[in-house]
Amino acid sequence: MKLRTIVAAVAAVLALAAGNVPAHPTATAPDTVRVETGLLHGSVTGDARHFLGVPYAKPPVGDLRWVPPQPATPWSGVREATRPGSRCPQSAGGPGLPGSTDEDCLYLNVTTPARVAPGARLPVMVWWHGGGYDSGAGSDYDADRLASQGDVVVVTLNYRLGVFGYFGLPDLPGSGDFGLEDQLAGARWAKRNAAAFGGDPDNITVFGESAGGMSACAALTSPQAAGLIDKAIVSSGSCLLDWPAGGLYVGTPAATPYTSLEQDLADGLAAAHGADCPAEELSCMRAKSAADLVPLNDSFSNHLAYGTPLLPLNPAAAVREGRFLRVPVISGGNRDEARSFVGAAVQTDPTLVTAETYPSLLFTAFGPEADRVAARYPLSRYGGSAPLAFATVITDEAWACPTAAADRAMAAHTTVYPYEFADPDAPDVNGIHLPDLPQGAAHATDLPSLFDLGGHDFLKTDAQRAMAAAMIQYWTAFARTGDPHHAGAPAWAAASPWGGDQLRFVPGRIGEADVAADHQCAFWAALRR
Repeated sequence: MKLRTIVAAVAAVLALAAGNVPAHPTATAPDTVRVETGLLHGSVTGDARHFLGVPYAKPPVGDLRWVPPQPATPWSGVREATRPGSRCPQSAGGPGLPGSTDEDCLYLNVTTPARVAPGARLPVMVWWHGGGYDSGAGSDYDADRLASQGDVVVVTLNYRLGVFGYFGLPDLPGSGDFGLEDQLAGARWAKRNAAAFGGDPDNITVFGESAGGMSACAALTSPQAAGLIDKAIVSSGSCLLDWPAGGLYVGTPAATPYTSLEQDLADGLAAAHGADCPAEELSCMRAKSAADLVPLNDSFSNHLAYGTPLLPLNPAAAVREGRFLRVPVISGGNRDEARSFVGAAVQTDPTLVTAETYPSLLFTAFGPEADRVAARYPLSRYGGSAPLAFATVITDEAWACPTAAADRAMAAHTTVYPYEFADPDAPDVNGIHLPDLPQGAAHATDLPSLFDLGGHDFLKTDAQRAMAAAMIQYWTAFARTGDPHHAGAPAWAAASPWGGDQLRFVPGRIGEADVAADHQCAFWAALRR
């Protein structure tokens, strides 16, 4: 794309945004507001107003460890809300992603435009972060662009992770679901306190990516979400995701985003036994320090439990059977999801995915159908790169096609807008650098289009910024009305139960594409029969 074309695209998007977002009032919004538990003093910087580190529940410590979230304690005077709260307990995830052992972590952050008219009723968007259910924090996501360009209130929150969020034992109420309980409690807080920030309590959109998207999809199947969630955006987190053996991470068993309560309880008993606690003595586990328990977090990844009062059905079954909230949904994923996971494995051990191991990886994943998969995805098609071939197999079979199937299932009962993020030069937020496995639009590379991550803008080109501005307008128009369309933007067709195109986001080229065909979903559907 020539420079003048890029500049024109940026100008068009900005003009489009100016014509479709209500004009900001001239006065700066107050930096002190009253919420249900007291006065908050925040800050205004640039085009956004922030209230950080706001408690939405009591600290889940001591006897409140593994108890559903309890209402936050009111305070007297004015509480400073200019720094985020602690991350929930987790292992360190690398530079900029510190570990934590602080269980006093149920905090949220509110970002609004810097200027909010008195009596405004802006859409409220509640963000549930990703991280495999065992890492991350709401404060990692700087929502200034989303709030100011889209004229919305954005709430990002922490929720309990790993063993702290999904542990279970027989006769322990809430087993397997404490993390989702926290997410819903944060959304309820946003609804009750929306008006204090110029938000509309009757217009709540829950949106999330990866584990946050899987949680958002699951929430649509929860009886507790009725009357709370008005719209949902599910990114890289369909209810129907289903990874074969070795498909999520090389060497791991088959997995889905959810687990049965029975399995969760069995894993909880095993964890208690490993911690030298008798199964019947919850007090023993509560007496353990957070530092003692953090190493167990990995054992409770993808352990959001169903068969519980919060999630009576497996969310996958609920979606297939049409037993979910009838609210508008945006649903999609990234064109090259699995490249980050396969790349991480190869960077750790280059011998895991090679031309020699490719047949065995396929056999582990697909058993007697491995030869058919190998014929469909021969190494020769990928320049001899086994990591690229295997990542494409897993992206198609375990990510893209299940997402398309979920979109069709939901479209039989509600309005679904399907999409694919497909920037071939997306920001490499995962730090994967392999010559024979370009990351393209790998898992999580869409996030810089909506947020600055850790305070950094990862967008590199004017074309990426123009696409990001367009995505923000689609996302916030949807939050405003349930329809992402806005003047001057490419049309976005709703999904149908019989399939159809998706809106594909590529810098300089946003338009409809047959994503299911590109990911060979007909082949995978036939293979499963």
